[in-house]
Amino acid sequence: MTQPSHAPLVPRSGLGADYLAHLARRGTGPEELMRQVVADELVAVAYRGRYLPAPVFVTAAERARLAADLGTVHTLLTQLPERLFGGDAGALARGVGMTETQASVVERATKAGQPLLPLARSDCYRDADGFKLLELNITSALGGFENADICRAMLTHPALAEFAAEHRLDYVDTLRGIVQTLFAECAPHMGDGSRRPVVALADWPESFKSYEPRLKVMAALFDGFGIDAVPCHVGQISERGGHLEVHGRTIDVVYRFFLVEEIATPADAELVAPVLRAFEDGRIGLFSRLDAELYGNKGALAMLSDDENRHAFSAQEREVVDRFLPWTRHVRRTATDQAGQEIDLVAHAVAEQHDLILKPTLLHGGTGVVPGWTVSAEEWRAQLTSAVDGPYVVQRRIRPVPELFPANEGSGSQELYLNWGVFATDPQVTGGDGYNGCLVRGSTNPEVGVVSMNGGARVACSLYQKADEDESSEPGGATS
Repeated sequence: MTQPSHAPLVPRSGLGADYLAHLARRGTGPEELMRQVVADELVAVAYRGRYLPAPVFVTAAERARLAADLGTVHTLLTQLPERLFGGDAGALARGVGMTETQASVVERATKAGQPLLPLARSDCYRDADGFKLLELNITSALGGFENADICRAMLTHPALAEFAAEHRLDYVDTLRGIVQTLFAECAPHMGDGSRRPVVALADWPESFKSYEPRLKVMAALFDGFGIDAVPCHVGQISERGGHLEVHGRTIDVVYRFFLVEEIATPADAELVAPVLRAFEDGRIGLFSRLDAELYGNKGALAMLSDDENRHAFSAQEREVVDRFLPWTRHVRRTATDQAGQEIDLVAHAVAEQHDLILKPTLLHGGTGVVPGWTVSAEEWRAQLTSAVDGPYVVQRRIRPVPELFPANEGSGSQELYLNWGVFATDPQVTGGDGYNGCLVRGSTNPEVGVVSMNGGARVACSLYQKADEDESSEPGGATS
């Protein structure tokens, strides 16, 4: 049954509608395809069977534009210390709301000498004008790394395999791109090929309780890349004889799943101190560097959007920011509106309640987010007032167009609202244009505030349409 819609249907570049027609001609429903995905042991643990009944399809032009826009935004974000703060990363950290402990950790990371290579996953919505970037998660702790395995499982179904061949569709192996970035960023510690490097997949003690199964999946996948990966939390890492160890193994690289936001107090900093010391001394590699989330912070995005900083960007860079990033401002007493006019921000946000969303700068996964259209006027004003001069931003709401999918069972269609998690890497490391795959989360609710797994969303992988120059590439390759 088709879900009701509050916006005109814009099929995914025509491919969504074409795929529905293809299934109808074959007399095939999505149930068998979904069963094949759920039956895959590696991916089943990640999303507990919560899959959408088809992949999403991205045209060659959409892929190229997304790769270019994400590359530009990543560059701007990681250059903010130089462009706005005279090279002082600690000042940027304090400016986006990090604590003194976190700012100190960030400053230490930037001075350690190891490069920070591009690795990120977007949160994009697609409205009637194209893709818009809500957030850019710049970190090694990226969920969705299994999406190529979902593609492989889905493509074993003859109906989808035929459609993919007919329309020149392929996928990027996201995990391969991540591994290539890991080897490049931590090259001095990944060995010369004579032995397998030992990589600690290190989470924070509290989140490790629930995330350990996912880290075991990653460890199994890393085995195929010649890496001995050990799931753990930072409290299980010890120092002995100048080396770091976990479960009796000497560590070459700490793959960081813990976040800077979790290092909130001096006691937290002490817990991670052995890793930081070893990293600063050059005894281990750390992936990714601890300042990565500084640049992916929502407050950093607000600095890109803020009219006061436009002088720091070129005309081409400003065009990308204006087109790709919705109006985003730190919650202060005054700001500028979309026309560049100075406003009383709280009064403006109260008047525009149903078109704005309030977000904490440091938290992730939708935690603490308040969509204005989901709360009363009284609560909205109270939330805004308490957020003034704190680590919060307010952002213009993006109304995603509904996307056409097969119905979950039987024939017919449904409309879903998607969060596009597009992965981005360094083209010089992974090849291609920097597009490194896409995992989407979908909801049937057009008024959803945050399309997230915590909000009941389901996931799908992505197939992209090859450009002419891609025709000779191998399917599923990092440079496909």
